[in-house]
Amino acid sequence: MTKHKSPQGKHQPTDAKSQSLESFRAHADGEALRTNQGVKIADNQNTLRAGARGPSLLEDFIMREKITHFDHERIPERIVHARGSAAHGVFRVYESQAELTRAGFLQDPAKETPVYVRFSTVQGPRGSSDTVRDIRGFATKFYTDEGNFDLVGNNVPVFFIQDAIKFPDFVHAVKPEAPDEMPTGGTAHDTFWDFVSLVPESAHTVIWAMSDRAIPRSLRTMEGFGVHTFRFVNAKGHARFIKWHWRPVLGSYSLLWDEAQKIAGKDPDFHRRDLWEAIERGDYPEFELGVQVIEESDEHKFDFDLLDPTKLVPEEEVPVKIIGKMTLNRNPDNFFAETEQVAFHPGHIVPGIDFTNDPLLQGRLFSYTDTQISRLGGPNFHEIPINRPVCPYQNNQRDAMHRQTLNVGQASYEPNSVSGGWPKETQPKDGGFESYQERMDGVKIRVRSESFADHFSQATMFYHSMSEPEKDHIKAAYTFELGKVTKPEIRERQVNAILANIDADLAASVAQALGLPKPKAGAKPGKPRTASSPALSLLNRVQPGIKARKIALLTAPGADPAMLTRLRDAFALEGATALVIAPTLAPIGDLAPDATITGMPSVMFDAVFVPGGEKATEALAESGDARHFVLEAFKHLKAIGALDTGRLVLSAAQLPDHADGVANGDEAELERVLKEFIEAAGQHRVWSRVAQTLAVPA
Repeated sequence: MTKHKSPQGKHQPTDAKSQSLESFRAHADGEALRTNQGVKIADNQNTLRAGARGPSLLEDFIMREKITHFDHERIPERIVHARGSAAHGVFRVYESQAELTRAGFLQDPAKETPVYVRFSTVQGPRGSSDTVRDIRGFATKFYTDEGNFDLVGNNVPVFFIQDAIKFPDFVHAVKPEAPDEMPTGGTAHDTFWDFVSLVPESAHTVIWAMSDRAIPRSLRTMEGFGVHTFRFVNAKGHARFIKWHWRPVLGSYSLLWDEAQKIAGKDPDFHRRDLWEAIERGDYPEFELGVQVIEESDEHKFDFDLLDPTKLVPEEEVPVKIIGKMTLNRNPDNFFAETEQVAFHPGHIVPGIDFTNDPLLQGRLFSYTDTQISRLGGPNFHEIPINRPVCPYQNNQRDAMHRQTLNVGQASYEPNSVSGGWPKETQPKDGGFESYQERMDGVKIRVRSESFADHFSQATMFYHSMSEPEKDHIKAAYTFELGKVTKPEIRERQVNAILANIDADLAASVAQALGLPKPKAGAKPGKPRTASSPALSLLNRVQPGIKARKIALLTAPGADPAMLTRLRDAFALEGATALVIAPTLAPIGDLAPDATITGMPSVMFDAVFVPGGEKATEALAESGDARHFVLEAFKHLKAIGALDTGRLVLSAAQLPDHADGVANGDEAELERVLKEFIEAAGQHRVWSRVAQTLAVPA
């Protein structure tokens, strides 16, 4: 097939089939932005709303057309959050929250509320890897006695855009690029960085995505956030603003980027497998639910707007009140029927919970129903078993695709007399839902509130809240991602227009790594009222101890099976799982290895212990795979233990004789070695060892 250049510089195919399609090709060069009906668009940045901080208006045909089209772009998997893992569980409130809300599931500490939780990645399709750098979804469906409540959040407390009208643009930019459908499950490409470098409001969430938060160690150790500001309304009608938080009881941990990349190849189902196996063995993941509560009279006391979804409320200004705990205790019976068909919606609320005028939330309230209709085949998606409420539900909706309910009686309308008037409305005093009566004032206008204009202060606060290792990881992440961008002007714009406004050192470091000039003088980072928030650093979320950690017992035939059993039992007493890893699956005495060294490498574990045994350690010391196993664990800052001749394996790998986080000794010193090893492993990473890893052979 030959090609020729069009007047616009496009390469146009000249074969007959391609020419017959030419009238369908759309080149945007020089064209005005229009609706699908041909109307020129004057403002594609803001939803039509009642006043600058008012609610979005349903009459906005531009926003509705844009989001409707976006919602129906993928068949049949989700457009975003396609790859997910889920589990059943229960939630129990610690004490009645009647002072804050009338929501029934937050009243009785003796009552368990069933839940279904789906964790997900945003960008990739169903078949992408678990450990890509990405924001994670954290969606919880509470099956309450008053109806379903869906807390649809992410593992970061902020989002990339402020207004829902920009959501299709953002997702189109972050998804694999249109010409070649690459890359899968990642943001290291031109269109993502082109968009975010042109949309400064994304700066705060992007730096979260470049942090360790975007590569969690497991779904069980991942925080969750409601992102938007919601309302609690109590029985007296008094309302307060709230922010939702999920806190993993085990603490919060991340992977290193090198680990994440290797795991993606070794086990793309790493997070899914970890969650499933933990529940199967009875290590039930637990998350505490917390809220930040803000009185309505304090709405404007902050140096940001509470309705801005690109902003968080620093915990130093408003502490998180822990109100209950969720335990995930049962795996799904059928992945498709439950995890794939579960339908979450931020508009699924119960009496005592209500919305705010957050312009991103307002658009989501329309979008989620619309997209479920397409994805799940019609408006009856609520009748799929995983989506059904546990309380009765009756209304006058009828028919449509996949209807399962056999409605009895004449009336399919309200009011009626032929069916005795049933089903009937319920007054608020008897549990009927009543929207919070918020005063509305403002002209009908398409504009962004001036209170949403600061895009860099909280990004600066986030960066200044990080430990030195975390800052280094952020610099490395920007360097890696922007290094994949092919257009120099995009890299330069991100560094000069975005990073320089966050932090001068960050911008200069990334610029140097990319071979760019030092950012121009005059770019000033923001000055948030809260200069740094220690609560944002993952290193402050560590919970000491090895509960739920996975430890490799690296060994070979010739080791003492009794010692292996003794070590495994000792770690089990601390709540950890120890697996026997050997060159082959040949039995070691009467003990069968759990996996091979190549089949389950060190990146799958939190720590490594080499038990000893002369014949076993001689074989391991001569094995390149075994030497690499301990060397890689050392480079990834994991705790390492070695008993007796097991130290020979460390020497063969050319590890330092004395290094932080390495516990070793003779068999007679077992108790001391175990104590030191467990203490080191309980810190997740041995951060003090960073400099020592530089001297270790690659």
